[in-house]
Amino acid sequence: MTAPVQPGGQVEGLCSEYPFTLPRGYVDGSGQVHRSGVMRLATARDEIAPQSDHRVRSNPAYLTVLLLERTVVSLGSLPEVGGYVIEGLFASDLAFLQDLYRRINQEGHTEADVSCPSCGHDFTVDVAGDAPGER
Repeated sequence: MTAPVQPGGQVEGLCSEYPFTLPRGYVDGSGQVHRSGVMRLATARDEIAPQSDHRVRSNPAYLTVLLLERTVVSLGSLPEVGGYVIEGLFASDLAFLQDLYRRINQEGHTEADVSCPSCGHDFTVDVAGDAPGER
């Protein structure tokens, strides 16, 4: 018996899609910046299939591009998020998505426990949210 799928890709009791906001954003050919997107949980197939790709065999770092291409389901108003989009990201945005992928697929959430360096107060931040000072 499987749990019913809710709107937005959620299975009852399980979050399978995670909205995010890139720190810088992908700049398309017309100069439009795309920052808001959605990443879904990876499946076993998402992790296994790229292993046989010739680009990964010749350059193991390319695995990141293929994993993100498969799991980033939307980015701004782009019609699709292909490998060319992932390859065109700024390094800081690529690192952000790699961290988000790890967090949602290994830890199951997008939150991080942090402490204020001045007062030492502990609190939780959602790392998938807006960049500081931006709206």
